[in-house]
Amino acid sequence: MPNWGGGKKCGVCQKTVYFAEEVQCEGSSFHKSCFLCMVCKKNLDSTTVAVHGEEIYCRSCYGKKYGPKGYGYGQGAGTLSTDKGQSLGIQHEEAPSHRPTTNPNTSKFAQKMGVSERCPRCGQAVYAAEKVIGAGKSWHKSCFRCAKCGKGLESTTLADKEGEIYCKGCYAKNFGPKGFGFGQGAGALVHSE
Repeated sequence: MPNWGGGKKCGVCQKTVYFAEEVQCEGSSFHKSCFLCMVCKKNLDSTTVAVHGEEIYCRSCYGKKYGPKGYGYGQGAGTLSTDKGQSLGIQHEEAPSHRPTTNPNTSKFAQKMGVSERCPRCGQAVYAAEKVIGAGKSWHKSCFRCAKCGKGLESTTLADKEGEIYCKGCYAKNFGPKGFGFGQGAGALVHSE
């Protein structure tokens, strides 16, 4: 279709945008009536717009669709949202299940023979860009997790036993002292037989 008026095309409806009704955002032009959140259809302005590629959202919908997910990312003080974004067309991806170490190969011979370092958890090669060192071994960042609960670890939150790594909480629960005086809470006594 020829562009007789010479105006720019609207980023939403693709019709000509004339100067009096133009709103510009990230180099694109929009009609004032088309400058709406793609999800909730709220009117947007320069302080409330969030752009993702060619799509425009209000900050709230953008955060729900592209922001962090999970525990601690609620909508207000002290809230926990269980909304996984199905209403926004988001497909929830399950994290791969946690697998304990299956390949504890730390052979210096294998390293000298040109075989790259292997992650003790998954057995795959560990390259410099993804390497985390803990318990004297090289791990993938995604595999550097507690063997019991799967919580992500750092060098300061790590305890190791027999080649496996644990968070301090799981290590204390599974390998720490047991009996009277070593309960789970302040002043708790637990009787173990």
